[in-house]
Amino acid sequence: MSEFLGIEIPLTPWVLLPLILIAIAILAYLANAFILWVIRKVLQKFSLAIDQRISRPLELYLFPLLFVMGLLFIEDEVHLPVKILLATNRFLTLIGILLAIFLLAKASLIVLRNLESRYGAVNNIRGPIEVFTRILFTAVGGMLVLDNLGISLTPVITTLGIGSLAVAIALQDTLGNFFAGLHLKADRPIESGHYVRLESGQEGFVERIGWRSTSFRTLQNNTVVVPNSKLAQSIITNLSLPEERITVSIPIAVSYQSDPQKVEEILLDEVKRAVPETEGLLDHPEPAVRFIPGFGDFSLNFTLICHVRRYADQGQVQHELRKRILKRFEKEGLEIPFPIRTVYLKGEAGGK
Repeated sequence: MSEFLGIEIPLTPWVLLPLILIAIAILAYLANAFILWVIRKVLQKFSLAIDQRISRPLELYLFPLLFVMGLLFIEDEVHLPVKILLATNRFLTLIGILLAIFLLAKASLIVLRNLESRYGAVNNIRGPIEVFTRILFTAVGGMLVLDNLGISLTPVITTLGIGSLAVAIALQDTLGNFFAGLHLKADRPIESGHYVRLESGQEGFVERIGWRSTSFRTLQNNTVVVPNSKLAQSIITNLSLPEERITVSIPIAVSYQSDPQKVEEILLDEVKRAVPETEGLLDHPEPAVRFIPGFGDFSLNFTLICHVRRYADQGQVQHELRKRILKRFEKEGLEIPFPIRTVYLKGEAGGK
Protein backbone atom coordinates (compact mmCIF):
# COMPACT_ATOMS: atom_id res chain seq x y z
CA MET A 1 0.00 0.00 0.00
CA SER A 2 1.33 3.44 -1.00
CA GLU A 3 0.11 7.00 -0.48
CA PHE A 4 0.19 9.62 -3.23
CA LEU A 5 -1.46 13.06 -3.10
CA GLY A 6 -3.19 11.98 0.09
CA ILE A 7 -4.75 8.94 -1.61
CA GLU A 8 -4.11 5.38 -0.51
CA ILE A 9 -3.12 3.30 -3.54
CA PRO A 10 -2.90 -0.51 -3.29
CA LEU A 11 0.48 -0.69 -5.00
CA THR A 12 4.03 -0.95 -3.77
CA PRO A 13 6.22 2.17 -4.21
CA TRP A 14 8.37 0.38 -6.81
CA VAL A 15 5.30 -0.26 -8.96
CA LEU A 16 3.68 3.11 -8.31
CA LEU A 17 6.77 5.19 -9.16
CA PRO A 18 7.10 4.00 -12.81
CA LEU A 19 3.38 4.57 -13.29
CA ILE A 20 3.74 8.12 -11.97
CA LEU A 21 6.64 8.75 -14.35
CA ILE A 22 4.62 7.42 -17.29
CA ALA A 23 1.66 9.60 -16.31
CA ILE A 24 3.84 12.70 -16.06
CA ALA A 25 5.40 11.92 -19.45
CA ILE A 26 1.91 11.58 -21.00
CA LEU A 27 0.75 14.85 -19.44
CA ALA A 28 3.94 16.62 -20.56
CA TYR A 29 3.43 15.31 -24.10
CA LEU A 30 -0.18 16.52 -24.16
CA ALA A 31 0.79 19.90 -22.73
CA ASN A 32 3.60 20.17 -25.30
CA ALA A 33 1.19 19.39 -28.16
CA PHE A 34 -1.33 21.91 -26.82
CA ILE A 35 1.26 24.69 -26.47
CA LEU A 36 2.54 24.10 -30.01
CA TRP A 37 -1.05 24.16 -31.32
CA VAL A 38 -1.71 27.47 -29.52
CA ILE A 39 1.50 28.98 -30.91
CA ARG A 40 0.56 27.95 -34.46
CA LYS A 41 -2.91 29.44 -34.08
CA VAL A 42 -1.53 32.72 -32.74
CA LEU A 43 1.00 32.98 -35.56
CA GLN A 44 -1.67 32.20 -38.16
CA LYS A 45 -3.86 34.93 -36.70
CA PHE A 46 -1.09 37.45 -37.32
CA SER A 47 -0.29 35.95 -40.75
CA LEU A 48 3.04 34.56 -39.60
CA ALA A 49 4.29 31.09 -40.44
CA ILE A 50 6.03 28.77 -37.98
CA ASP A 51 9.02 27.38 -39.84
CA GLN A 52 11.58 24.70 -39.08
CA ARG A 53 13.82 27.14 -37.20
CA ILE A 54 11.06 27.77 -34.64
CA SER A 55 9.38 24.39 -34.44
CA ARG A 56 12.58 22.36 -34.11
CA PRO A 57 13.87 24.01 -30.86
CA LEU A 58 10.38 23.85 -29.35
CA GLU A 59 10.10 20.15 -30.09
CA LEU A 60 13.59 19.48 -28.72
CA TYR A 61 13.44 21.45 -25.47
CA LEU A 62 9.80 22.09 -24.55
CA PHE A 63 8.75 18.51 -23.82
CA PRO A 64 11.78 17.70 -21.58
CA LEU A 65 11.25 21.00 -19.77
CA LEU A 66 7.59 20.21 -19.10
CA PHE A 67 8.53 16.71 -17.95
CA VAL A 68 11.09 18.06 -15.49
CA MET A 69 8.59 20.63 -14.19
CA GLY A 70 6.11 17.80 -13.62
CA LEU A 71 8.69 15.85 -11.64
CA LEU A 72 9.47 18.90 -9.52
CA PHE A 73 5.77 19.38 -8.88
CA ILE A 74 5.20 15.88 -7.49
CA GLU A 75 8.56 15.15 -5.87
CA ASP A 76 7.37 16.21 -2.43
CA GLU A 77 4.54 13.68 -2.67
CA VAL A 78 6.97 10.83 -3.19
CA HIS A 79 8.17 9.61 0.16
CA LEU A 80 11.93 9.34 -0.19
CA PRO A 81 14.77 9.79 2.28
CA VAL A 82 15.64 13.42 2.92
CA LYS A 83 19.13 13.23 1.38
CA ILE A 84 17.83 11.53 -1.75
CA LEU A 85 14.96 14.02 -1.98
CA LEU A 86 17.35 17.01 -1.72
CA ALA A 87 19.72 15.54 -4.29
CA THR A 88 16.83 14.78 -6.63
CA ASN A 89 15.44 18.30 -6.23
CA ARG A 90 18.81 19.87 -6.96
CA PHE A 91 19.38 17.62 -9.98
CA LEU A 92 15.93 18.29 -11.47
CA THR A 93 16.26 22.03 -10.87
CA LEU A 94 19.64 22.01 -12.58
CA ILE A 95 18.26 20.14 -15.59
CA GLY A 96 15.26 22.50 -15.74
CA ILE A 97 17.51 25.58 -15.65
CA LEU A 98 19.70 24.24 -18.46
CA LEU A 99 16.70 23.34 -20.63
CA ALA A 100 15.07 26.74 -20.03
CA ILE A 101 18.32 28.58 -20.85
CA PHE A 102 18.81 26.56 -24.04
CA LEU A 103 15.22 27.18 -25.11
CA LEU A 104 15.38 30.94 -24.39
CA ALA A 105 18.76 31.24 -26.12
CA LYS A 106 17.48 29.46 -29.22
CA ALA A 107 14.32 31.59 -29.27
CA SER A 108 16.36 34.81 -28.90
CA LEU A 109 18.68 33.83 -31.75
CA ILE A 110 15.69 33.02 -33.97
CA VAL A 111 14.13 36.42 -33.21
CA LEU A 112 17.45 38.14 -33.95
CA ARG A 113 17.83 36.33 -37.27
CA ASN A 114 14.31 37.34 -38.27
CA LEU A 115 15.22 40.94 -37.45
CA GLU A 116 18.43 40.57 -39.44
CA SER A 117 16.47 39.52 -42.52
CA ARG A 118 14.22 42.59 -42.22
CA TYR A 119 16.59 45.33 -41.09
CA GLY A 120 19.87 45.91 -42.85
CA ALA A 121 21.48 47.70 -39.89
CA VAL A 122 20.96 44.65 -37.65
CA ASN A 123 22.18 42.28 -40.37
CA ASN A 124 25.40 44.26 -40.73
CA ILE A 125 26.42 43.46 -37.13
CA ARG A 126 24.77 40.05 -36.82
CA GLY A 127 28.01 38.36 -35.74
CA PRO A 128 28.69 40.48 -32.63
CA ILE A 129 25.01 40.47 -31.64
CA GLU A 130 24.77 36.68 -31.78
CA VAL A 131 28.05 36.26 -29.88
CA PHE A 132 26.88 38.71 -27.21
CA THR A 133 23.53 36.88 -26.92
CA ARG A 134 25.25 33.54 -26.43
CA ILE A 135 27.63 34.99 -23.84
CA LEU A 136 24.74 36.62 -21.98
CA PHE A 137 22.68 33.44 -21.74
CA THR A 138 25.78 31.40 -20.87
CA ALA A 139 26.64 33.82 -18.06
CA VAL A 140 23.09 33.89 -16.69
CA GLY A 141 22.80 30.11 -16.93
CA GLY A 142 26.15 29.65 -15.23
CA MET A 143 25.14 31.93 -12.36
CA LEU A 144 21.86 30.07 -11.87
CA VAL A 145 23.65 26.72 -11.94
CA LEU A 146 26.21 27.87 -9.36
CA ASP A 147 23.47 29.25 -7.16
CA ASN A 148 21.59 25.95 -7.41
CA LEU A 149 24.74 24.07 -6.40
CA GLY A 150 24.98 26.20 -3.28
CA ILE A 151 27.98 28.27 -4.38
CA SER A 152 27.74 31.87 -3.16
CA LEU A 153 27.83 34.34 -6.04
CA THR A 154 28.52 37.44 -3.95
CA PRO A 155 32.34 37.10 -3.98
CA VAL A 156 32.27 36.16 -7.67
CA ILE A 157 30.08 39.14 -8.61
CA THR A 158 32.18 41.50 -6.49
CA THR A 159 35.40 40.25 -8.09
CA LEU A 160 33.91 40.46 -11.58
CA GLY A 161 32.60 43.96 -10.89
CA ILE A 162 35.97 45.27 -9.71
CA GLY A 163 37.77 43.42 -12.49
CA SER A 164 35.36 44.72 -15.14
CA LEU A 165 35.81 48.29 -13.90
CA ALA A 166 39.59 47.97 -14.04
CA VAL A 167 39.44 46.44 -17.53
CA ALA A 168 36.99 49.11 -18.75
CA ILE A 169 39.29 51.90 -17.53
CA ALA A 170 42.38 50.26 -19.01
CA LEU A 171 40.69 49.54 -22.35
CA GLN A 172 38.64 52.73 -22.57
CA ASP A 173 40.02 53.75 -25.96
CA THR A 174 39.83 50.21 -27.32
CA LEU A 175 36.22 49.80 -26.22
CA GLY A 176 35.37 53.21 -27.68
CA ASN A 177 36.85 52.16 -31.02
CA PHE A 178 35.02 48.82 -30.83
CA PHE A 179 31.58 50.37 -30.32
CA ALA A 180 32.33 53.01 -32.95
CA GLY A 181 33.17 50.12 -35.30
CA LEU A 182 29.79 48.56 -34.50
CA HIS A 183 28.14 51.87 -35.38
CA LEU A 184 30.02 52.10 -38.69
CA LYS A 185 29.16 48.53 -39.64
CA ALA A 186 25.48 48.99 -38.70
CA ASP A 187 24.93 52.41 -40.26
CA ARG A 188 27.21 51.80 -43.28
CA PRO A 189 28.07 55.43 -44.13
CA ILE A 190 31.11 54.00 -45.92
CA GLU A 191 32.00 50.60 -47.35
CA SER A 192 35.10 48.97 -48.76
CA GLY A 193 35.94 50.43 -52.17
CA HIS A 194 34.28 53.82 -51.54
CA TYR A 195 36.32 56.96 -52.07
CA VAL A 196 35.83 59.27 -49.09
CA ARG A 197 37.16 62.56 -47.76
CA LEU A 198 37.37 63.22 -44.02
CA GLU A 199 36.85 66.50 -42.22
CA SER A 200 40.55 66.50 -41.30
CA GLY A 201 41.52 66.44 -44.99
CA GLN A 202 42.55 62.82 -45.47
CA GLU A 203 40.98 61.12 -48.45
CA GLY A 204 41.27 57.82 -50.25
CA PHE A 205 39.68 54.47 -51.01
CA VAL A 206 38.30 52.54 -48.04
CA GLU A 207 40.25 49.29 -47.83
CA ARG A 208 39.07 47.74 -44.57
CA ILE A 209 36.63 48.58 -41.78
CA GLY A 210 37.87 46.76 -38.70
CA TRP A 211 36.63 46.65 -35.11
CA ARG A 212 39.35 49.05 -33.92
CA SER A 213 40.31 51.11 -36.96
CA THR A 214 39.57 51.78 -40.62
CA SER A 215 42.27 51.95 -43.28
CA PHE A 216 42.28 54.07 -46.43
CA ARG A 217 44.49 53.91 -49.52
CA THR A 218 45.34 57.34 -50.91
CA LEU A 219 45.87 58.20 -54.56
CA GLN A 220 49.61 58.31 -53.75
CA ASN A 221 49.30 54.60 -52.83
CA ASN A 222 49.83 55.21 -49.11
CA THR A 223 47.76 53.73 -46.30
CA VAL A 224 46.06 55.95 -43.74
CA VAL A 225 44.72 54.27 -40.57
CA VAL A 226 42.03 56.14 -38.63
CA PRO A 227 40.69 54.96 -35.23
CA ASN A 228 36.98 54.21 -35.44
CA SER A 229 36.13 56.58 -32.58
CA LYS A 230 37.71 59.47 -34.53
CA LEU A 231 36.03 58.37 -37.74
CA ALA A 232 32.58 58.15 -36.13
CA GLN A 233 32.91 61.74 -34.88
CA SER A 234 34.23 63.12 -38.17
CA ILE A 235 32.25 64.67 -41.01
CA ILE A 236 32.64 62.24 -43.92
CA THR A 237 32.13 63.13 -47.56
CA ASN A 238 31.48 59.90 -49.45
CA LEU A 239 32.39 60.60 -53.06
CA SER A 240 31.11 57.17 -54.15
CA LEU A 241 27.51 57.76 -53.03
CA PRO A 242 24.82 57.89 -54.22
CA GLU A 243 26.87 56.76 -57.25
CA GLU A 244 30.52 56.84 -58.26
CA ARG A 245 29.96 59.23 -61.19
CA ILE A 246 30.88 62.80 -60.26
CA THR A 247 30.71 66.21 -61.90
CA VAL A 248 33.90 68.09 -62.74
CA SER A 249 33.93 71.86 -63.24
CA ILE A 250 36.85 73.34 -65.21
CA PRO A 251 37.26 77.16 -65.25
CA ILE A 252 38.14 78.63 -68.66
CA ALA A 253 39.13 82.27 -69.32
CA VAL A 254 39.30 84.06 -72.71
CA SER A 255 39.89 87.63 -73.76
CA TYR A 256 37.12 90.20 -74.00
CA GLN A 257 37.51 90.18 -77.80
CA SER A 258 36.21 86.58 -77.96
CA ASP A 259 32.69 85.61 -79.06
CA PRO A 260 31.01 83.80 -76.11
CA GLN A 261 28.89 81.66 -78.45
CA LYS A 262 31.94 80.49 -80.36
CA VAL A 263 33.77 79.72 -77.10
CA GLU A 264 30.86 77.58 -75.92
CA GLU A 265 30.71 75.64 -79.19
CA ILE A 266 34.46 74.99 -79.17
CA LEU A 267 34.48 73.73 -75.59
CA LEU A 268 31.54 71.35 -76.17
CA ASP A 269 33.07 70.06 -79.38
CA GLU A 270 36.41 69.32 -77.70
CA VAL A 271 34.78 67.42 -74.87
CA LYS A 272 32.79 65.26 -77.29
CA ARG A 273 35.92 64.55 -79.33
CA ALA A 274 37.82 63.60 -76.16
CA VAL A 275 35.26 61.09 -74.83
CA PRO A 276 36.41 58.01 -76.81
CA GLU A 277 40.09 58.84 -76.26
CA THR A 278 40.10 59.80 -72.57
CA GLU A 279 39.79 57.15 -69.87
CA GLY A 280 37.04 57.96 -67.38
CA LEU A 281 35.35 60.79 -69.33
CA LEU A 282 31.62 60.17 -69.88
CA ASP A 283 29.40 61.36 -72.73
CA HIS A 284 26.24 61.00 -70.61
CA PRO A 285 25.04 63.14 -68.95
CA GLU A 286 26.03 65.54 -71.72
CA PRO A 287 28.68 68.19 -70.97
CA ALA A 288 27.65 71.82 -70.57
CA VAL A 289 29.25 75.26 -70.67
CA ARG A 290 28.10 78.13 -68.48
CA PHE A 291 29.14 81.79 -68.74
CA ILE A 292 29.93 81.74 -65.04
CA PRO A 293 31.45 83.49 -63.12
CA GLY A 294 31.18 85.84 -66.10
CA PHE A 295 32.96 89.19 -66.41
CA GLY A 296 36.38 89.23 -64.79
CA ASP A 297 39.00 91.93 -64.35
CA PHE A 298 40.77 91.03 -67.58
CA SER A 299 38.85 88.08 -69.09
CA LEU A 300 35.53 86.44 -69.84
CA ASN A 301 35.22 83.51 -67.47
CA PHE A 302 33.42 80.29 -68.40
CA THR A 303 32.88 76.99 -66.57
CA LEU A 304 33.07 73.72 -68.47
CA ILE A 305 30.96 71.04 -66.77
CA CYS A 306 31.55 67.40 -67.62
CA HIS A 307 31.09 64.02 -65.94
CA VAL A 308 33.70 61.42 -65.07
CA ARG A 309 33.34 57.78 -64.08
CA ARG A 310 34.69 58.21 -60.55
CA TYR A 311 36.56 60.68 -58.40
CA ALA A 312 39.99 59.17 -59.04
CA ASP A 313 39.60 59.78 -62.81
CA GLN A 314 39.13 63.53 -62.60
CA GLY A 315 42.84 64.42 -62.53
CA GLN A 316 43.60 62.63 -65.80
CA VAL A 317 40.40 63.97 -67.43
CA GLN A 318 41.18 67.60 -66.54
CA HIS A 319 44.76 67.14 -67.73
CA GLU A 320 43.69 65.87 -71.16
CA LEU A 321 40.88 68.41 -71.62
CA ARG A 322 43.05 71.41 -70.75
CA LYS A 323 45.68 70.33 -73.30
CA ARG A 324 43.04 69.88 -75.98
CA ILE A 325 41.34 73.19 -75.21
CA LEU A 326 44.62 75.13 -75.27
CA LYS A 327 45.58 73.60 -78.62
CA ARG A 328 42.12 74.32 -80.06
CA PHE A 329 42.14 77.94 -78.85
CA GLU A 330 45.50 78.47 -80.54
CA LYS A 331 44.09 76.99 -83.76
CA GLU A 332 40.94 79.15 -83.61
CA GLY A 333 42.85 82.30 -82.72
CA LEU A 334 41.23 82.69 -79.27
CA GLU A 335 43.44 84.44 -76.77
CA ILE A 336 43.85 83.39 -73.16
CA PRO A 337 44.88 86.71 -71.59
CA PHE A 338 47.54 87.18 -68.99
CA PRO A 339 46.41 88.76 -65.71
CA ILE A 340 46.34 92.52 -66.26
CA ARG A 341 45.47 95.28 -63.84
CA THR A 342 45.59 98.96 -64.73
CA VAL A 343 46.45 101.27 -61.84
CA TYR A 344 45.80 105.00 -62.12
CA LEU A 345 47.92 107.22 -59.90
CA LYS A 346 46.65 110.67 -59.06
CA GLY A 347 49.33 113.09 -57.93
CA GLU A 348 48.73 115.47 -55.03
CA ALA A 349 48.82 119.23 -55.63
CA GLY A 350 52.06 120.66 -54.44
CA GLY A 351 53.58 117.25 -54.04
CA LYS A 352 57.30 116.75 -54.35
